[in-house]
Amino acid sequence: MSTFEDYFAAHRGLFAHYNDLVGRLSDEQMAVQSLCPDWDVRGVITHAIGAEYWLTGWEPSDTAPPPFERMADFAARVRGSSRSEFAQVVAEVTASRLDDLTAMGPGVIDRPSFTPAGVFRYGRFLQVRVFDMWVHARDISIPLGEALDDSGFTAETALQEVDDSIGYIVGKKIGLPDQMSIAFRIRGAVDRDILVRVDGRAGRIFGLDDPDVEVFSDVATFVMLASGRIDPQSQIDAGKVSWSGDAHWGETAARNLAYTQ
Repeated sequence: MSTFEDYFAAHRGLFAHYNDLVGRLSDEQMAVQSLCPDWDVRGVITHAIGAEYWLTGWEPSDTAPPPFERMADFAARVRGSSRSEFAQVVAEVTASRLDDLTAMGPGVIDRPSFTPAGVFRYGRFLQVRVFDMWVHARDISIPLGEALDDSGFTAETALQEVDDSIGYIVGKKIGLPDQMSIAFRIRGAVDRDILVRVDGRAGRIFGLDDPDVEVFSDVATFVMLASGRIDPQSQIDAGKVSWSGDAHWGETAARNLAYTQ
């Protein structure tokens, strides 16, 4: 079970990464097209840190959603700012958000809360935020040709967010037929087996001796495919996603992991 300290450390590390980006990237690099069609690199950073801006000061609640409208305030605040001004605002937001989490304390992760996935524990909201920032970091690094570390708790948490939606992915996006099973073998910086059987509906299971299909990938490729950020064919051609067992459903799975944009 992930702890408050785990999530806090993941946020601190991701915030440090974004602060590093705004401190060192040139105007030309900030203007590079990201993997998000509507945003350049600076736009991705504005979005990722803007979400932390509207979360700061909000107490987890299952009756009062966070003030999403503050995102527009943040975008207006940084629009047209210089690189140094932008970096200063990002540093202020990330520092305030860490102070906010510290003030709330470890017990906050068990409080009922709105999250982008529905009403769950606030720990799930922190998981979603780690997932979002982890993916957006790669929306930036891949076009810039920069390598990132795909190991550790932060990567495990990004993968967990996909894992939590795997029944929907297999049942609705892949469309695996009833009574079939599939095993996703994640190997490399993170090792995990994600096992799913369709029994009326697709569901995560924790033991599977003879899956009909096996899909193999590394954590970054798998999560970025699930996020709809990278082209499945290019990953197949590069050998970063492959399959065994039922060839039709293996290929269908590899091409249809995307469940969010």
